[in-house]
Amino acid sequence: MQGKLWVLLGRKAGDNTQVLALAGALGWPVEEKRIRARAWELLPHLVLGKTLLGIDRAASSALEPPWPDLVISAGRRNEPVARWIRARAGGRVRLVHVGRPWARPETYDLVVTTPQYFLPEGGRILVNPLPLHAMTRTSVADEAARLAPRLAHLPRPWTTVLIGGDSGAYVFTPETGRRLAAGVNRLVAATGGSVLVSDSARTPAPARAAFRAALKVPSACYWSDAKEDWPENPYRGFLGLADRFVVTGESMSMLAEAAAMARPLYVFDPAEPGQWWRRAHNYGVKPLSHRLAMRLAPVRMRRDVGRIQAALVAQGQARWLEEAPELIAGGETWFAAAQADPLAGAHRAAERVRALFDMPPGGEAVRADATGG
Repeated sequence: MQGKLWVLLGRKAGDNTQVLALAGALGWPVEEKRIRARAWELLPHLVLGKTLLGIDRAASSALEPPWPDLVISAGRRNEPVARWIRARAGGRVRLVHVGRPWARPETYDLVVTTPQYFLPEGGRILVNPLPLHAMTRTSVADEAARLAPRLAHLPRPWTTVLIGGDSGAYVFTPETGRRLAAGVNRLVAATGGSVLVSDSARTPAPARAAFRAALKVPSACYWSDAKEDWPENPYRGFLGLADRFVVTGESMSMLAEAAAMARPLYVFDPAEPGQWWRRAHNYGVKPLSHRLAMRLAPVRMRRDVGRIQAALVAQGQARWLEEAPELIAGGETWFAAAQADPLAGAHRAAERVRALFDMPPGGEAVRADATGG
């Protein structure tokens, strides 16, 4: 069966990537609905649950009949929109949420999540080891080929360095930037070659500047605050050209996309050594609220990206950056070139979505799953 599918897209690129990856794996005709949330959307979300009061309807896509058979959402801001659509359609719309829902999981027909959230596998909850994406070496080959002539002056091997930024308890300070650069310098001293660097809009300017000042190896760098140096963002090309990767460990999407390239992957742990409470920057709203949530919030509302980093290392798909020089000296025998299907998670989720359409929305499918069937 092919149903009518709406995907709700918001402001976060990582959420949109996962929603579109699942839609692509399904292969159904897709209608994209872009949702612009208001700054104060949290209050109606928490109070009303299913509402459009928290979105700017004039700046968002139209939400009107004919209603879809399936809505795929991600992110807190789109949850009340998905629930509103189902209510308007008389309950006949199946809802799939990617990530960690704020509403209880039983609100949805299926939740597709990852180990960073403390949701148990089983029933209507599907736990994939990494976030969904649609990246493969084939899908980025054209961008890599177009970019290669511009980089031909740089010695091989090319190590692609992907830099994220503040997330949860992780605060990217100038010291974080210097630690990352030192690790990259040591790696390239062991391998030779040069680095291809891409930062993120989340990368704080002081951390970016400290990394740039401390990097001492040949490089080609894309900086989000100096886009005029590049006709287009080279991120996808850097993925395809990499002989190995260094990725900051707070970004689940970048880790997943780098792992899909079937090249050695080294994870930089952005956690600071020592006692966090001794550093003033850890008392900012986001890092402090994250730590409080990890202690006080219900388990299903907690998030620990270290669980994904640790799982990648335990499964042999990655190693820690600090270990890189020794591993490279040993020939990188830890890395197996034959990696698992990079799109396996999306295909697994798509099969679960198709199975929903054998049963009434929110009805027998949910009750059967609740027993573990």
